[in-house]
Amino acid sequence: MSTARRLFFCALALTAGWPALGAADGTKHDLYLTANLSGQAGVLGRSGPALNGLYRSTDRATFEHLGPHHIRLFTLTSDPAERGTLYVAALDGVLRTRDGGKSWRTLTSWDMTEPKEIAFDPHAPGRIYASLPDGIALSTDHGQTWQRGNEGIRQAYTHAMIVDRTQAGRVLAGTEKGIFLSEDGAKSWRLVQATDKVTYDLKQSPHDPKVFLAVTSSNGALWSGDGGRTWTRIAGISTANTLHYADFDVHDANRLLVCGWNTGLQLSEDGGKTWTDRGAGLPNRDVWSAAFDPDAAGRIFAAPQLAPLHVSDDNGRTWRPVQFEKATVFDLVFLPRP
Repeated sequence: MSTARRLFFCALALTAGWPALGAADGTKHDLYLTANLSGQAGVLGRSGPALNGLYRSTDRATFEHLGPHHIRLFTLTSDPAERGTLYVAALDGVLRTRDGGKSWRTLTSWDMTEPKEIAFDPHAPGRIYASLPDGIALSTDHGQTWQRGNEGIRQAYTHAMIVDRTQAGRVLAGTEKGIFLSEDGAKSWRLVQATDKVTYDLKQSPHDPKVFLAVTSSNGALWSGDGGRTWTRIAGISTANTLHYADFDVHDANRLLVCGWNTGLQLSEDGGKTWTDRGAGLPNRDVWSAAFDPDAAGRIFAAPQLAPLHVSDDNGRTWRPVQFEKATVFDLVFLPRP
């Protein structure tokens, strides 16, 4: 990208026509993302080499690098018992910072690397689950020590992980060959939905805790209305493409989205009964991640492959670039401010 074009994007992101959100506007969450910027010469608004890793935006317009400078951070979460303590799933293992990214500690050892997702049990402080290429890792002491919790899981590669917020020890795992459920804190697992390939994301509705949404590599999107015990495929979402990400809108119980490879962004406003393609304004149809903004109704952030991060203020009808020149954003997370 030329210098002039880079400055143009910077200017757009900061114009009055693109309002930033601040504390005065009632913003309660900061936006975090895990990004690989290796495809570009630099981060917009900065000089020098592009920094991969974790970024934070407090105003939805400018982004601060928190580190680590890492080529592959998969997902991000925070400890509900220690607000401000962040955990990332990285190639190296589970990483933690307690000082806003100034320093990082690797919590897992050499035999627990490449976790894809980290989940906390809100009913059991200190209990953490991590999905691994060879199963499940479990810690009961805030990540100081770890053990395995794979009993009952076949084809152990595990990608997605979510803890049912209504019941301690109730966990769902998306694996290479299906969705598994544990109701005893990962001591044992049972298959609740077989899949042909990987389940990449699992989300629980913020409105109805019995409702879960899953997206897969070759079985489309799946819906559960009974707490993940049984699942049905969502009609209207193709099984031909890999889906990476799903999200529920906290502002509307009937609005949800899925995105993925050659899929763009698909939006439903009737609880998944019908879907509308809202990816027409994005630079390509390969979308790694997308999320509704909990502080602004109608606002969606989306991350097309090797393209700027984009935002929509009208539920995907129109889009505009926000930051970065060529980015791969693997995770978009809104976290409550410390």
